[in-house]
Amino acid sequence: MILVTGATGQLGHDVMMELKQRGMGCIGTSSTDMDITDRDAVSRYIGNIKPSCVIHCAAYTAVDKAEDEPELCMLINADGTENLAEACREIDAEMIYISTDYVFGGEGDTPYETNSPKGPLQIYGKSKLAGEEAVQRHLERFYIVRTSWVFGENGNNFVKTMLRLAQDRNEISVVDDQVGSPTYTTDLAALLCDMAMSGTYGAYHATNEGFCSWAEFAEVIIRVNGSECRVNPIPTEQYPAKAARPKNSRLSKASLDEAGFKRLPGWREALNKYLLWS
Repeated sequence: MILVTGATGQLGHDVMMELKQRGMGCIGTSSTDMDITDRDAVSRYIGNIKPSCVIHCAAYTAVDKAEDEPELCMLINADGTENLAEACREIDAEMIYISTDYVFGGEGDTPYETNSPKGPLQIYGKSKLAGEEAVQRHLERFYIVRTSWVFGENGNNFVKTMLRLAQDRNEISVVDDQVGSPTYTTDLAALLCDMAMSGTYGAYHATNEGFCSWAEFAEVIIRVNGSECRVNPIPTEQYPAKAARPKNSRLSKASLDEAGFKRLPGWREALNKYLLWS
């Protein structure tokens, strides 16, 4: 039995769909089913279900808002993850922890390896790094999977935002000096399920293949959808945000290659599939 936290979110929803399609026993939870910030409640719930693996997709993801409520962000992403890790240890379960490119400092233009020095720029990144450290502290059988720029059918994302803005405006301004890789949750979910069956533990980077800027991503989204809306590339400094964003979100996939996992398809292919099905 595999337990998926955050099952109502973008990634958790697709992980549940993938598990069910494969005929694998699974249970999905939301915050109403199990409050991950309540250590005793987590221990009881995990102890009763006794999953063989927990795929931890639940997280506080409001990057800017986290700067105003750092305690809540850390409570969910750091303490909540530690509670789950401790509960997994109690029943000898594996854990897959979904992390982020935000644990890195975002400098330069070289893709980050899994063991590259960390240096999060904002509360959100610090909280996710603390979650990684909690998993490593309590478990031996774990996967840490860092991803970036996630989009999927369930919930809000950059693709939906661009499509909505393109309907209402003749032009939009999008940051052009932050570079990374979009990630389609359907593709990532399949890889996570493969990992859960592999026993090949460790830290991994998993995004769709290829790099682009947010502005380039927006341009492709809008053109594929047939809109004439103009995309104006702007530097980060012209798009003020409360939380600092990494300019380099490139992640190396050497970890997947070394473990024998198949890389995800290119991001343009993934976007086309998403737009066709949505």
